[in-house]
Amino acid sequence: MKADIHPVYVDTTVTCACGAVYHTRSTVKEMKIGICAACHPHFTGEQRFVDTAGRVDKFAKRFGATVARRTVKPKLTAAGA
Repeated sequence: MKADIHPVYVDTTVTCACGAVYHTRSTVKEMKIGICAACHPHFTGEQRFVDTAGRVDKFAKRFGATVARRTVKPKLTAAGA
């Protein structure tokens, strides 16, 4: 094997936004993540909406109302058909 081509691995602390802390090894000393196995809906069985960056609010502010609107089509009568 060639010398000095492999990255240096260190003990890493991974911290989730929910407060869970994991210890592993990586090339980075510390990592902060937004969602993990302790709070992800796939693993917890809960259905909840995660909107950490306010993307829905940004969309509503940029494009107006987020409610879909339907136009009313005029009804055809028997005499008009």
